[in-house]
Amino acid sequence: MRVLIVACGSYASQGYGCPGEWKCLTSAAKKEGEFASYDSAQVVGFLECECAGRQVIPNIAYVKKNSDFDVVHLSTCMANAWPGCPYMNLDELAQKIEAKFGVKVVKGTHNYG
Repeated sequence: MRVLIVACGSYASQGYGCPGEWKCLTSAAKKEGEFASYDSAQVVGFLECECAGRQVIPNIAYVKKNSDFDVVHLSTCMANAWPGCPYMNLDELAQKIEAKFGVKVVKGTHNYG
């Protein structure tokens, strides 16, 4: 399974218990968390959504054009952030990605806490 991971740039850069992409990439490599059901998980891209999120869809399009993927994972920091993103609704973002790119969107990457 070719995977694109999209994370919350603000959440990751501010710390908040997220050591950058380490948890997401480790979970994919070990087929843990939300990757457990895949035969294999090849991460082909890792994007950070930056406030206010206007570039996330165009950035995903750039990755799709240059490195195809089968599924998009919205990182655990996006899926479980509290407080949630003030700029976008995660369910609406997932629907937009699915409609535009024809791929499944999974909310979450790991369960490392």
